[in-house]
Amino acid sequence: MKVTIEPPPGDDEPPPPLVYRVSWFFGIALVSMIGVAVVAYALKALLV
Repeated sequence: MKVTIEPPPGDDEPPPPLVYRVSWFFGIALVSMIGVAVVAYALKALLV
């Protein structure tokens, strides 16, 4: 499989919309919280 690495955007290209950038942040935060909760409840189940 060919891997394509794109260069960073140039100075003349506008940044992506703010909603798109913020949605990535909240998506990663939500997935992280769910992952921590799953691990915490799994550890709790092992101790009970």
